[in-house]
Amino acid sequence: MSRRLCLVTGASAGIGAAMAREFARHGYDLCLTARRTERLETLAAELRLQYGVEAFSVAADLADPGAVDTILAAVEAEGRELDALVNNAGYGLPGAYDRTLWSEQARFLQVLTWAVAELTHKALPGMLERRFGRIITVASLAGLTPGSAGHTLYAASKAFAIKFSQSLHAETIGRGVHVTALCPGFTWSEFHDANGTRETVSQLPSWLWMGADEVAAIGYEAVEANRSLSVPGAPNKAIAALAKILPEDWSEAIMARQSQRFRKV
Repeated sequence: MSRRLCLVTGASAGIGAAMAREFARHGYDLCLTARRTERLETLAAELRLQYGVEAFSVAADLADPGAVDTILAAVEAEGRELDALVNNAGYGLPGAYDRTLWSEQARFLQVLTWAVAELTHKALPGMLERRFGRIITVASLAGLTPGSAGHTLYAASKAFAIKFSQSLHAETIGRGVHVTALCPGFTWSEFHDANGTRETVSQLPSWLWMGADEVAAIGYEAVEANRSLSVPGAPNKAIAALAKILPEDWSEAIMARQSQRFRKV
């Protein structure tokens, strides 16, 4: 195939689906993976019809330790190689740490850290060999601010994604592979519906929210420009900047107050 192939995890909705559309708009074929087969097939059909690209889906749950190999085997079965990777799969796990089950936290870490590192590690050699690759890991503004109460491992996992991407970016400069950590703030998607916080976060002002399509377009531009970090939206950039310059105890106090309003603890 003359077109390049992009793999998007968590592609069934939200930022993942928007990233798939953005890469298709730029002429990439797509491999879409998530748990919901019907949604993946619907999106694949949409991409083929609207953009004239090839698209296929692989139903997989990245909480399964064997999921990465299953996905890559499906790509190989299509006779394809990965030219781009969007590590987007993720979710929130609300509640105080001591009131959750370790099995729940272990699955969470498998999806948001281990699978990201494994999939990137296994896709990277081929990209370097061909001297072309694009890797976007969807992190979060939460990874740039103090951790909040509730969703205890969420900010930690996103901070991991940011540092991981920055290190990989440094390792691949001049080798044809671009690496970006995309750090959106509040984004219109099913994320808050899935973790039961929609009613709470709906109290936030509208200017804090961005559309998934807008976030995806900014992420694509950032990885093409080979920027290691991208924070979409002026309000989010301001919050990230404040988190850097404010004394740590001030930032933590602000986050603690916000946690009481907008987190399930």
